[in-house]
Parts: sequence; C-alpha cells; structure tokens
Amino acid sequence: MGKIILASSSPRRRDLLKKTKLNFEIIPSPYIEDHTRTDFSYEFVEELALNKALAVVPLVKEPSTIIGADTVVVLEGTILGKPIDKKHAFQMLKNLSGKTHLVVTGIAIVDSLTKKQKKVAVTSSVKFENLTDEQINKYIEEFNPLDKAGSYGIQELPDGYINSYTGSLENIIGLDTKVLCELLENF
Repeated sequence: MGKIILASSSPRRRDLLKKTKLNFEIIPSPYIEDHTRTDFSYEFVEELALNKALAVVPLVKEPSTIIGADTVVVLEGTILGKPIDKKHAFQMLKNLSGKTHLVVTGIAIVDSLTKKQKKVAVTSSVKFENLTDEQINKYIEEFNPLDKAGSYGIQELPDGYINSYTGSLENIIGLDTKVLCELLENF
C-alpha cells in the first residue's frame, strides 16, 4: 500500500483520520472544484473526491495510497456549497431551518503507482430546528461558516440548532473513517 496521503487541507478530516490507527501524511489537493454546479448526483460527489485524489498523484515521490474526499449539503435536490460571504451563509441557514437535508461525502482512494481507484458516497441526514434570525446571526458571528458546505459544522452547533440526524456523524463532519478503513482493507 505504501504511504497513505490525505489529499485535503480540511482540519476536520485531518482530526477524524488521526483518530484511526492509520499513519498518514497530508498533501492538499490542487484540484479546483466547480462551484457553479448545484444539481446533485452521487456520481458527481464521488468524482469530486476522485479528482482531488488524482490531482495529488503527480505530487508524490514514492508509492502511495491517496485519499480524496468531498462533502456536500443537499437540500431538496440542490447542492449547497460553501457560502461566499456572511449574507450568503445567513440565507443558506435560513433555507435549512426547520427542514431535513442530506449530507453526502464522496470518498475516493487511488494507488499512485497503478492508478487503481475505488470510490463511494456516504449519506447522512440532518434535521434543523426552526431557527430564529437571532440564532443564525449568533452562529455566523461566533463561528466561521465560510469554509463549510451548507454554512455549518455540526460539531460546533450549540444546543437548540439540530433536531436530529441519522447516519454517520463522522460523515456529517466530513469523513466516515469506518467506511474509509473498509475501502482501504478491500483495496
């Protein structure tokens, strides 16, 4: 398998991967995502993760297994990416208020030597409480939602924001390590 490389600069993915027994290095992917696409498909999210991993292949010097991941928030079939500013973040959170949405993470692994690849998408759902404008503004001011899909990180939301969630909490944060480890074992 060689080295394991996480093709991500996400501190949340790094922290999740550190909880596993995997020894890994980080090389942020230079892949530029298409932020204009808003129509959701599992294939699209898997391809984003794969493209992130493939973009790191030329950067490695020895045989490696490269992990790419991409997380999207999907409301009523539309991808909510990262907000462009605080006003955009407010609108996203207002749209999520009182509704259930999906959080889908594409995970891809690539062998830098053989270019063998495997990819999968993991889905969880999150239901927000009915949020007041005051709650939304407070969250935006106290936390930095601009680097998060859907304008929030579930791990930092105060009580009273989330009604419930189903599926993997790690997936909602950005990387389901159980699924990743199974992928690596069968690779």
